[in-house]
Amino acid sequence: MIESTGSLQHFLGMPVERFLEEYWQKKPLLIRQAFPGFTPPLSPEDLAGLACEDGPLARVVTYQRKKDTWSLRTGPFAESDFPKLGHHDWTLLVQDMDKWDADVAELLVPFSFLPRWRVDDVMISFAVEGGSVGPHIDQYDVFLVQAMGHRNWQIEAEPRHEPAFRPDSELKLLQEFKADHNWDLAPGDVLYLPPGYAHHGVAVDHCMTFSVGMRAPSSAEMLVDFAEDLAQKLPEYQRYEDPDLTVPEDPYEIDDQAFARVDAALAVWQQADAAERRRWFGQFITRYRASGEVQAGPSQTPWPSALEAMAAGHCLIRHPFARFAWCRDGKQALLYVTGESHPMAPSEAAVLCRQPMLDIADFNRLGKMAQCAIEALYGQGVYQLAEAE
Repeated sequence: MIESTGSLQHFLGMPVERFLEEYWQKKPLLIRQAFPGFTPPLSPEDLAGLACEDGPLARVVTYQRKKDTWSLRTGPFAESDFPKLGHHDWTLLVQDMDKWDADVAELLVPFSFLPRWRVDDVMISFAVEGGSVGPHIDQYDVFLVQAMGHRNWQIEAEPRHEPAFRPDSELKLLQEFKADHNWDLAPGDVLYLPPGYAHHGVAVDHCMTFSVGMRAPSSAEMLVDFAEDLAQKLPEYQRYEDPDLTVPEDPYEIDDQAFARVDAALAVWQQADAAERRRWFGQFITRYRASGEVQAGPSQTPWPSALEAMAAGHCLIRHPFARFAWCRDGKQALLYVTGESHPMAPSEAAVLCRQPMLDIADFNRLGKMAQCAIEALYGQGVYQLAEAE
């Protein structure tokens, strides 16, 4: 079965435990009316307006039907650009909408059965009739939530991991695509796709789709980052050494003894213990695919004055681009925030991850280490002072 119908009790049409066991990273699932009566929290005009700003990552994909060619443009755009695109065959995509709009971020709440640090972003696409980004494959899990209008989705039944792409497009479009399933999605319908499944979505009418993406780093990305993390801790004098060198038979040969010395020089890989790997991964994953810069503003209130303002009723608001996670570290915990780690009690780390806003009562309940972490994060712009309302 790859189709289900959502209910008030189970929006996926089944308990989340069954979904994780049978579908997550295994096979696609179409959920009819997972969110019945779904109304998008912003209009296509709002989305286009945001695409004209400097901050968001926005793209427009256009299809020339007669020539069978695709073109890609990146924002920011001018308001006058959109009327020129016509009424057919183009799509606007804006990334990280959960950071730019708090109402869009609410869409992540039903997906809290998944690790929050696995969630990458909510991308919104608006398409006119015929609009599409072409048949392609994503290497991440995605929930495609139909928010407005109707979109036709075609998918292949089996995953492909080394597909051939069209050489005539900067988009990674498949040279061959043979659909095994074909559906029209209406508002409230959701299509889940694991990594590697080829799919092709085409707007039936003016429509919006919210894509909840769970990107995971490749093994190559993790190896490179871990090596860089280890290298930063190695002294300059620690190098390849050969004090046992003897006269070689051929000075151009890299002999077995040389390779053994290389293995010894790289033994730092094996010497990294589990605690070091855990610290590295928490820092790595909270800055992985960082989509925006987190920093304090030039006129930020000094910390002592911020505490006084909190005592008077203000609060600290977490920067929407800051990524939080935590792990246990013996009897303590490490709170990971945008590539840094802060020691504190497990209960405090869990609270800080869950609560995007802190008032003075929340702050006073924290222990000394957690309070010091908040002060440091405030100085970095992770927390900002705001009026409670």
